[in-house]
Amino acid sequence: MLVLASASPRRRELLTQAGFSFTVHPAHIPEDPLPAEDPIAYVTRLAREKAESVFAELSSRSSAPPRVVLGADTTVTLDNQILAKPADSADAARMLRQLSGRTHHVITGVAVVAAGSTQVAAEVTAVRFLSLSDQEIEAYVATGEPMDKAGAYAIQGRAARWIPRIEGCYFNVVGLPLALVTALLEPLGIA
Repeated sequence: MLVLASASPRRRELLTQAGFSFTVHPAHIPEDPLPAEDPIAYVTRLAREKAESVFAELSSRSSAPPRVVLGADTTVTLDNQILAKPADSADAARMLRQLSGRTHHVITGVAVVAAGSTQVAAEVTAVRFLSLSDQEIEAYVATGEPMDKAGAYAIQGRAARWIPRIEGCYFNVVGLPLALVTALLEPLGIA
């Protein structure tokens, strides 16, 4: 059985869309970057820590440990700086002003933990934003959509109107690179 170590509704939707059967058991770990931590190292570390934490917790509760635990973490980077979830509306507006008219990267770290093995990988997608006016930013922030999203936007939501192109995996930008996840799970008999 596959266990998703995430409370993200987007990750649940994507795994369901891809045809996986799974249960959800969110991990509760600190998500702060370490000093001078590279964005790829940051998301892969968090994905691994989430998956290992849930695997250990579920293993301690039962004589039969979970078969496979999937952990993931997504961040947005601009000029190699991590743009995590905004702290408040002003922080969301600040991030959107930074992204306006530029190309940034969305990175998702993925970890798969099974008895005796841990696999970790990352997917990177380049996302181009149109130039945004202060009024567009203010109206978007007022919807509340940016508040629980890395980089303060949702490509599958209202922000889609400002994204003329991406280079890489769309599902990565939503929060879970399905082709990468499938490549990690299939050798473990999860399909």
